Amino acid sequence: MNTLEYKDFYDKVGKRIGWDFSKMKCVSDGLPWDFYNEVTKVTKKSDLLLDIGTGGGEAILSIADSALLLVGIDHSTGMMETATKNAVSSGIPNVRFLQMDAEHLYFPKHFFQVVSSRHSCFYPNEIAKVLAPGGIFLTQQVSENDKGNIKEAFGRGQAFGKKNGTLKNGYITELREAGFTDIKAFEGNVTEYYQTPEDLLFLLKHTPIVPNFGETEDDFQILEQLIRDNQTDKGIMTNSSRFMIIARK
Repeated sequence: MNTLEYKDFYDKVGKRIGWDFSKMKCVSDGLPWDFYNEVTKVTKKSDLLLDIGTGGGEAILSIADSALLLVGIDHSTGMMETATKNAVSSGIPNVRFLQMDAEHLYFPKHFFQVVSSRHSCFYPNEIAKVLAPGGIFLTQQVSENDKGNIKEAFGRGQAFGKKNGTLKNGYITELREAGFTDIKAFEGNVTEYYQTPEDLLFLLKHTPIVPNFGETEDDFQILEQLIRDNQTDKGIMTNSSRFMIIARK
């Protein structure tokens, strides 16, 4: 996918479900961390928190009691529509959602004590601009070897063919150049089991793991073979590979 195709795809998913994948049945041992739990560990009740690429806002609404004010931004109109609905139905008073591109953060300098970004693009210089001295930035991103057997089967996919660690090392370099210090990186790779073919199909239709999935009949033939090759007693096997970076300004 190019940038415009990805944004269009993301917007459509946002209008349908936000980032709520709760109905999809998948079993795994889980990563050695929970990202938004890590965010709450470094957040004080008096802090202002910015969440970049907040999607439907499900995550920061769930940790609303950890900070004085939480602001979620997203470039997608569809995601913002879902986030606004979620905020209204929750009745939580200290969470705000704004449509904004991560490349241009229109906030006062040094406004936030904590900035988070899960599975979303971010720009270290922009974060450094709005983060207070001593503030903390946390991000979790998808590693290149995520869903390796799926991408191999289709011969294409998110970061397909790229060396594992390329994205993580690039982000660390950019953060250093933006003035961040005490940069720590963590990696996790776990086995996942999707319980039914419908669950795996839901994943492929609502994420960019395999770009333009389903546009040709061949995709469904490949999917059928993939399921046969990876079916186990626990479900259809693949992997989830992530990295997390925590950096202080």
